[in-house]
Parts: sequence; C-alpha cells; structure tokens
Amino acid sequence: MKDIENADVARVFAAYPPSLRRKLLVLRRLILDTAAATPGVGEIEETLKWGEPAYLTSASKSGSTLRLGPVKSSPSQYALYFNCKTTLVDTFRTLFPVELRYEGNRAIVLDSADTVPREALVFCITAALMYHRRKS
Repeated sequence: MKDIENADVARVFAAYPPSLRRKLLVLRRLILDTAAATPGVGEIEETLKWGEPAYLTSASKSGSTLRLGPVKSSPSQYALYFNCKTTLVDTFRTLFPVELRYEGNRAIVLDSADTVPREALVFCITAALMYHRRKS
C-alpha cells in the first residue's frame, strides 16, 4: 500500500482479502481522482471512521464524508457509504434506479464479481464531495 500515507488506513486495506482489496482500492482511486478533478474540493484527508477508510474534505469543507468497506453480512459485497443524514442516496436512487444497488439511505452496494459502474459512481462521489457547496 505504498501510496497510502496513513499507516492505519494502509493496515486496514492490507487486512482485506485480496479480491475485495482490489475492488476497494479501485473505489479509493476513483474518490481521489474525482476529488482532484473537481474544482473547489481541495485536498482530501484519508483516515479511518468506524474502522474503515474514510475520505473527508477537511480543508475546503465542501463535502460530506465518504467511507468504504466490505458489507459484513455478505463476503462478496462491498460498499461506498454516505452520511445517512444527507439526501445523497435518495437522489442517487432516483437518478440510477437500475445501475446501482442501495442499502437504506446510507450506501451504494457493489458485488466483487461485477464491473465497477464508473460513470454513475463518479457522479455520486462528486455529489458527496460538493454536498455542502450545493446545499447553499
């Protein structure tokens, strides 16, 4: 995990089973690349929340926290978690009713056997990273 600067985050990624780790690292890269390409987001803080990798817009305060990790009840699934007090997942459910699967109002759930739906996820990640800017 050479490009993960936070040693605690690197240890968490290293502990995931290899097939799941690869998918989670794809999501991580998608978050970081989307943040870098989105004006106003600024530097992303990578840390742990509830023992899982989390991505915060600490410098700009532009967005809502994103978190990723395995779905505990299903070993082949992993998720991109959003703050459940936002309207983000409800919005995604309206815009992507078929392309994405959801868990309540807090997560997009993905299966490790499936291809990552990049375009839909980039939209969702951007919306989360800019959530506070778009609200005002």
